[in-house]
Amino acid sequence: MVATKKSTKKNQEKISDNISYKEATYSQTAAKHKIKNVPTETHLKSMKVTAEKVFQPLREWCEHPIRINSFYRSPELCEKVGSTAKSQHTKGQAIDMTTKGEKSNRELFEWLKENSDFDQLIYEFGGDPAQEDSSPQWIHISYVNKKANRNRILRAVRKGTQTTYYVMS
Repeated sequence: MVATKKSTKKNQEKISDNISYKEATYSQTAAKHKIKNVPTETHLKSMKVTAEKVFQPLREWCEHPIRINSFYRSPELCEKVGSTAKSQHTKGQAIDMTTKGEKSNRELFEWLKENSDFDQLIYEFGGDPAQEDSSPQWIHISYVNKKANRNRILRAVRKGTQTTYYVMS
């Protein structure tokens, strides 16, 4: 019974005003493959900082929900989804997100680019960013700390099964 209470308490925890613990750790892939996707206290601390520094300001600006596609991912989960065990997701430092409101992914991306301090901001797939009417399929943003952030902006392009990252200016 104690484990259930602790588990329930953890699932009710908030990472930020607009991100629940459950939302930040849920993965269909983890559930399907019975992978434990449980962040440590250190990961939770990083997740809260990442949410505070990059997600919450964006959420307040756009004034509508934003879907968290992926936040914390264990190293095993990262490898299962085709990422690397060294991904910033494994440290609780990266969020993949998609709009759920009137602002497009493109508008969210542009706002983050102009108004956030971040390590990496990635325009994930989607249309050509040079075209005004295009939008990424989702946005990846990461945050390390003020001193270590590189403010690196990339575009992910899929060619067959390979993903290539290009530096955007």
